[in-house]
Order: sequence, then structure tokens, then C-alpha cells
Amino acid sequence: MDLALIWGFVIAIAVFVYVALDGFDLGVGILFPLLRDEAERDTAIGAIAPVWDGNETWLILGGGGLFAVFPLAYAVIFPALYVPLIVMLLALIFRGVAFEFRVHSGGHKWFWERAFFGGSLVAAFMQGIALGAWLQGIEVEGRAYAGGWWDWLSPFSVTTGLALVFGYAMLGAGWINLKTEGALHERAQSFIIPLAAATVAFIVVVSLWTPLLNERYWVRWFTFPTMIYAVPVPVLVALTVLTIWQALKQGWALRAFLATEVLFLLCYIGLGISVWPDIVPTAITLQQAAAPDKSLGFLLVGAVVLVPLILAYTAAAYWIFRGKVRHGGYHH
Repeated sequence: MDLALIWGFVIAIAVFVYVALDGFDLGVGILFPLLRDEAERDTAIGAIAPVWDGNETWLILGGGGLFAVFPLAYAVIFPALYVPLIVMLLALIFRGVAFEFRVHSGGHKWFWERAFFGGSLVAAFMQGIALGAWLQGIEVEGRAYAGGWWDWLSPFSVTTGLALVFGYAMLGAGWINLKTEGALHERAQSFIIPLAAATVAFIVVVSLWTPLLNERYWVRWFTFPTMIYAVPVPVLVALTVLTIWQALKQGWALRAFLATEVLFLLCYIGLGISVWPDIVPTAITLQQAAAPDKSLGFLLVGAVVLVPLILAYTAAAYWIFRGKVRHGGYHH
């Protein structure tokens, strides 16, 4: 068995599941200023309260797995992205504190609501910046990061940061639309199409920009035979956007939400097509970064046990709290 390849897929799946799940609850926080009153914000919080902290389990699995399984990649990527990753983690912590303190703060509730919004916005933006900085390439010399302190900050990484903010806001609007009723449900539904349009616009800009970053990306997307795998992606993106529009028109909230998640999945697949088989784009492959096979095999045994357990309790939480959220934040 190619254990490095198996672990590459495990880490990739963990990162995508984090984006798909934590993306919508970060999106709810980003949309907080657009909610009309305290009762609507209580309802929106109630829509994510049972699942938001469990969603972040996948971030730990992705980051911890990278450290254990691909130590060379960890040793290169994290020094290159220290600033956005540390700011992201601090924002997630501050957001979590605001989530809990908001309920018990009395007259200072307004402060914690703004903190929840700010933490969500900064975390999403920094995740997008880290993605862009990783995709544009990390300077490696020997087996170490050789770039500068500010290499992560560029027009491209800022663009990907904004793209993720709008994308997460789209997911958040889809989740509120799915989980609520009445005026909040209708307003969240009205947000989805504009946010989806903005997200697709960013997807187009980033997709056209990415091949210009490195010749290898250009070859992957515009030369035969690799373009065979790449060409269907933009077509499927267009069909997914059409599905979102039709689902909203018919009032199918679940289908609309799942279609927004599929939009992220297609972007993720496009990203994989661009960088494969590298884990540090254009510099280090999965095989070069992997730990010894004995370590990979030992860790895989643990993953075979733990990942199904994580999936089980995640699925249980979503099933138990599957209903709509009443005005004020209670499920029924």
C-alpha cells in the first residue's frame, strides 16, 4: 500500500470536512450585522449552537495529522504561514469566548455580538489568505522555508481571503435558510443568490489568476491530457449555481444548502488538480514529505478507529438537532 497517498487523502478529506462544516457557522457569524434584532441573532446562534464546536474537530485532525504524518511539509508550511494561522487561531478562540459570554453578559451583550462577528470575519479571511499564500508557492531551500516574514501577504492571497469570506457567508445564509422559519428564513434566502454570485465571481478571478502564478498550473489546466480532468470543473460549477437558483425558487432549502457545499467541493477538486501530487506546491511532494512507513502504518491504525467515531458523533449531533430553530434559539 502507498501509505503516504492514503494519508494524503485522509488529510485532504479532513480539511474539506472542516471547511464544509465550520464554514457555515463562521458564515453565520459574518452575517450577524445583517440580522435585524436580538431575537434574530438568538435564533441564528441557536441554529449552530449544537454543532459549532464539534465542527472544529476536523481542523485539529487536519493540522495534527499534518504534523504527525507529513512532518517536512509541516516544518515548511507553518513557518511560511505563521502570521495568518496564528491570527486565525486567536480569532477562533476569541469567537468561542464571545459565543459563550454573549449569553451571560447582560448589558454588554452588544460587545460580545460584535466580537463574535469580528472573530468569524477575521478567522475566515485569514484562512483564505493562508490558502492563497500556500497556492502561490512557498520558497524552499533544502528542507526548510527560505522565504521572508511577509511572503504570505500578496494581492492574490488577499483576493482568496475575500473569496472565502463571501463563500462562508453564502454557506451561513444557506444554513440559516435551512434551519429557521418566518422573516429570518426569508431574509437569509434573499442573501444566498447575491452571495453566490459574489463567490462565483471570485472563483472566476482566482481560477484565471492561478495558472499565471506558475507554469505547472498552466500546464495542468490548458494542455492535454491533464486538461481532460480540469475542463469538467467549471462546467459543473455553472450547473451547481443553476441548481442553487432552482432550489431557492422551489423553496427546497436543503437542496440549496447542499448545492452551496458542492460549490466548495468543486473548488477543492480544482485546487487538487492544480497542485497534485505536491503538498507544498511546486516544491515538495507527498512522498518527499511523508514520515517513515512504519510510523504511517501505526498512525493509520489509530485513524481507522478514531475517524469513524468522530463521524458517528458528528452525524448523531446533526440528526438529534435536525429540526427547525424556533424564534429565540430553541429547536423543535
